[in-house]
Parts: sequence; structure tokens; C-alpha cells
Amino acid sequence: MRFTTVAFMGGLLTAVSAHFHLQYPTPRGVFNMQNEVNFCDSYIDVTDNRTTFPLNSAIYSLTSGHPDWTFGVAISTVSNPTSFNNFTNLNGSFQYVVNYFKETNAEGAFCGPIDIAASGVEGVEDGANVTLLFVFDGGDGTLYQCADLTLSSDATVPSNVSCTNATSSSNSTTSSSVSGTATSSTASSTSTSHSSGAASVRSVMGVSGLLAAVAGIAIALL
Repeated sequence: MRFTTVAFMGGLLTAVSAHFHLQYPTPRGVFNMQNEVNFCDSYIDVTDNRTTFPLNSAIYSLTSGHPDWTFGVAISTVSNPTSFNNFTNLNGSFQYVVNYFKETNAEGAFCGPIDIAASGVEGVEDGANVTLLFVFDGGDGTLYQCADLTLSSDATVPSNVSCTNATSSSNSTTSSSVSGTATSSTASSTSTSHSSGAASVRSVMGVSGLLAAVAGIAIALL
């Protein structure tokens, strides 16, 4: 019984330990895998050192600990966004600059195009301070990282930022196809409301609670 319980716990812990790590633009704060289930990886306040980021054609890059996942990027023009509400419009829907899309067989490095100017979000302009919310779901809960940026029409992606994809999915974007117009072709046209984000948070908390309960049972049996 003890071995079975410990093995079950190990399976659960492995499932929730898989993660994603934003590589570019630079994420807010030091990466903390355990805190990714929280808003902005638990970094509430905006960083003092914003990344200068292209207003138009740019890329984002990440590494995924899951083979199959969904992903989207929302934007806030609030000077110091501290909650999911700061990334929504008046209708309560997330303001996306990369609409949700799904990747399969995509564990490892991934990059894609992003054109913030094309989003049409009010306040997006040259010189604007904005924050991007990167939303990742590998099937065991929604994870969040943020990046604080200053938009510039003159900025380009740094030459030391690589764009490689370890994926066989037809949705993948290669380094040679990075362009502003490609964003709409690789992204889903389905818009997700803020309420769904809140539901994702609740589901993650449910998993955390389950882990705590299992841990308690295991300790009792040992």
C-alpha cells in the first residue's frame, strides 16, 4: 500500500511539474516553476527594467515541458498591471496580441511571430509601456508569465535571440517565416473571456489541493 501511494504521488507531482519557460521577451522576475500557476509567476509589480520591444514585426520564444499545449498572449496598457482584469477590455474579454492556438508534438524550443501594433488595442503605440501576459496550458493547469515592455517602432529583435522550433506540428512557425502578418494565420480566431482565465485558476488550485490531500495520506500511511 505504501509503495502504491508513493508511486501515485510521484505521478501527480511529475504531471504538474511540467512547465513552460518564456525566453524572449525577458520575463518579469526570476523564473519560478512552482509559482507559474499564479498571475505573472507570482511577480505582482512591474519591473523597473523594461525590455525595448518591436512595435510591429517581432517574435516570442519559449521552451515547453509538454508535447501538446495551447497558448496565447494578452496585453495590458496599464502602467502597473496587478491582476488579470488589467488585461481585459470593457467587455471583460482578454486583449489578445496572439490568439489562442494549439500545438502538438511540440516539447522543447518554440517561437512564433507577434505584431503588437496589429492588435488594435487602445494605447498601443510607439513609446508605450505595456505588459504581455503569456498564457500556457499543457493539459494539467494554466500557467502564466509576464513581460514588461516599452514599444518602439525602431526596435528590432536582438541578433542573439534564436528562433528554433522542436515541433512537427503543422502550426509551427520557422525562423524564416517571422512576419507580422503570420500571427493571424497561426493563431486561433476564437476569443477567450476573462471568466475562462478565472476558471483555469480555479482548476489549478483544485490540483494543488488534491496534491496536498494525497501528501497527507501518504505521510499517514508511512
